[in-house]
Amino acid sequence: MIAERVRACPGVAGLSGGPFGTVATYMPGERLLGVAVNEREVRIAVVARMDRPLPDTADEVRRAVTDLAGDRRVDVRIDDIVEGP
Repeated sequence: MIAERVRACPGVAGLSGGPFGTVATYMPGERLLGVAVNEREVRIAVVARMDRPLPDTADEVRRAVTDLAGDRRVDVRIDDIVEGP
């Protein structure tokens, strides 16, 4: 659900696992890159669109998932920037 909300943000072109694929959630039979959740924080790594200010993109991602994060801190990292959709 977090990944779906992040992907729906206008400034986000996609999720990123980071340079070594360390931002990930491990589920039975698959690995979801771009979102990592533990008891203290939600880490999100994205590829941003160039046509939007980066701080705005990070803020919109944070707002999109705040209610799902509960008491956890939400950290948003922009790993890359692309032109177009």
